[in-house]
Amino acid sequence: MSHTQPAPVSFGIATAPQQVNYHDVLRVWSEADTIPEIEHAWLFDHLLPIGGDPNGPIFEGWTLLSALAAQTKRLRLGLLVTSNRFRPPAMLAKIATTVDIVSGGRLDFGIGVGSRPNPPAARREYPAHGLPYLDFADAVASLAEACTVIRRLWTDDEPFDFHGTYLQLTGAFGNPKPLQRPHPPIMIGGRTTATLRVVARHADLWNIPGADLDDCVERSALLDRLCAEIGRDPASITRSIHLRVSYEHADATREAITRAIEAGFRHIVLGLPAPYPENVARWITSELINTST
Repeated sequence: MSHTQPAPVSFGIATAPQQVNYHDVLRVWSEADTIPEIEHAWLFDHLLPIGGDPNGPIFEGWTLLSALAAQTKRLRLGLLVTSNRFRPPAMLAKIATTVDIVSGGRLDFGIGVGSRPNPPAARREYPAHGLPYLDFADAVASLAEACTVIRRLWTDDEPFDFHGTYLQLTGAFGNPKPLQRPHPPIMIGGRTTATLRVVARHADLWNIPGADLDDCVERSALLDRLCAEIGRDPASITRSIHLRVSYEHADATREAITRAIEAGFRHIVLGLPAPYPENVARWITSELINTST
């Protein structure tokens, strides 16, 4: 029986860039960047709000991430998670490389299938931006191709052609390469069996929303089995969970954090509802992080 020590727990914050302004987000990230207990920070990837006023303000994730990368020094950073349906994968590889370089090698590359019809608000961003909405099976299959191509653009030393079912590339080549070698860590978000098969093959980290911890535990056990099927060590995929913070009920959030850690999740992302209180990063450090570890 193995007696290896469990991996250390890392904590991060997520600030959904909707119903806020740029300086709200920058204030929180700048504060978090000075607090060693907060190791990573995340935006999401939506083009219209999925909460609050449906016509309220929302920022494009990768552009905002690049701006924040340039104004922070320590935090690892990423999108939780990029919609593979919004940008051609080869273009996305170039965008991500740029952010990795701007950040000095701090990018965690989050990617997923893209919006499910639930919440329904997420479905409307496709016709609103002239984007096709693939059915789920095609979207998962195209995610697997995207992960393959993105990794090759980050690592291949020569141009290549790729002829997949969904992607056709001729003379594809990435220069410069990301600063991180062999490439930025790949985080895939999702919970369906089909998506978890892609996680087993391609991900360094796997993220799931943490509203139903029992479901998260079941999905994590399924990921273990899917890794075993392809001969991959399940422990090589860090388990990440997104937990929504309640400013009014810190005790409930603390309990959720403790339960998630006990269930094997070592990468804890604390979702901060807007508006963000003053000194919110210091508050979550003293009230949530330091009391949960």
